[in-house]
Amino acid sequence: MLKEKDFIEIEYIGQLKDGTIFDTNIKEEAKKINLEINTKPLVICLGEAMILPAIDKFLIGKKPGEYTIDLEPKDAFGNRKPELVKTVPASVFKNQKVSPFPGAVFYFDNMVGKVTSVSGGRVMVDFNNPLAGKPVQYKIIVKNQIKDIKEKIKALIRFYARKDLSFTFKDNKLSIEADKKEGIILKFFTKKFKEILDFELEIKEKSGSENKIEKSPETK
Repeated sequence: MLKEKDFIEIEYIGQLKDGTIFDTNIKEEAKKINLEINTKPLVICLGEAMILPAIDKFLIGKKPGEYTIDLEPKDAFGNRKPELVKTVPASVFKNQKVSPFPGAVFYFDNMVGKVTSVSGGRVMVDFNNPLAGKPVQYKIIVKNQIKDIKEKIKALIRFYARKDLSFTFKDNKLSIEADKKEGIILKFFTKKFKEILDFELEIKEKSGSENKIEKSPETK
């Protein structure tokens, strides 16, 4: 039975009740919706918020296999919130030299908003998740449980840094090669590497031709 902190490789299809696929990591399914995807296997650690909490909870206690999970909005992408539909002055777009139109998507202070209407000097923008308020269904295939420590490390780095990075490990020390920005991000997850894999984290920061080892605050 699967339990918290277990690493598993999964394939999935996320779709609406009418069968419309909105997300998948299966290449054949992705082609149907013209979605370009990374073909690397998706490896997650259960109980670490690497997938929707409702799916996480469902998989704990299960065996590798295929499952279909129906989720109501509150357990998926949340209910729609009227207060997240806001009026934005047209001048905001003009200052950025862009022209808003219904259906256009823009980034506002780390939030994604979709233009719903344009009227004179006012632009209505919906900041709700496009899937908010919609029941969804996930088809999950738990292919296998990951035991190899290298694969576990790769999975955590990929999730936290959003890319693959070189690393070495010995005893309980894990050293990751990263640029300054990546290193700053990874340091926030020092405790996670310790809790999940029992590794003390070091960042080997690359600066030009010089590299230096920086230990995380918790390990100094």
